[in-house]
Amino acid sequence: MRDLIVTQNVTVDGVIETGDWFGPADGGPEVLDALRDQMLRADAFLTGRVTFEQLRGYWPAQTDDPSGIAAYLNQVQKYVVSSTLHDPAWTPTTILRGLDDVRRLKDTAGGDIVCTGSIDVTHQLIAAGLVDEYRLFVYPTVVGTGRRLFPDDSPHPLTLTGSRSFPSGVVLLTYRGSSSS
Repeated sequence: MRDLIVTQNVTVDGVIETGDWFGPADGGPEVLDALRDQMLRADAFLTGRVTFEQLRGYWPAQTDDPSGIAAYLNQVQKYVVSSTLHDPAWTPTTILRGLDDVRRLKDTAGGDIVCTGSIDVTHQLIAAGLVDEYRLFVYPTVVGTGRRLFPDDSPHPLTLTGSRSFPSGVVLLTYRGSSSS
């Protein structure tokens, strides 16, 4: 069984919608190194349709990307949870029609499955108890409003398994989720 990892950039007050507070290089080279380590362990990238289309519109055109993110996204097996997408137009990509398909994917052999962005899909994964681990890059800012990682209406017991601070002030917190017990 594969681990499903939710990796999110989040503000101190829990907002995960990106805005003026977040830019890819804001965490510094050490955060990029942590992301590269994650990419080495993950052979599947899970996303929702909106995030997938945003990524597809940007990353394939990046030919001089020293971060390695473009190369990773262009070669990794991508899975898109969508009931409306028919032609992903970015290989290798598989369309998943719902959470049952995600459950079946978790039951296959392979490395980590990483879900980044995709707030709606992330909320569905959390509600279904499918998340094994959370990797939260906490940025030292408070924005006050915006969509949050966890809904207000239900508890989500987590176990802290790691923490790492970076010179930029970003902190990586790693938690095991409810599906990993």
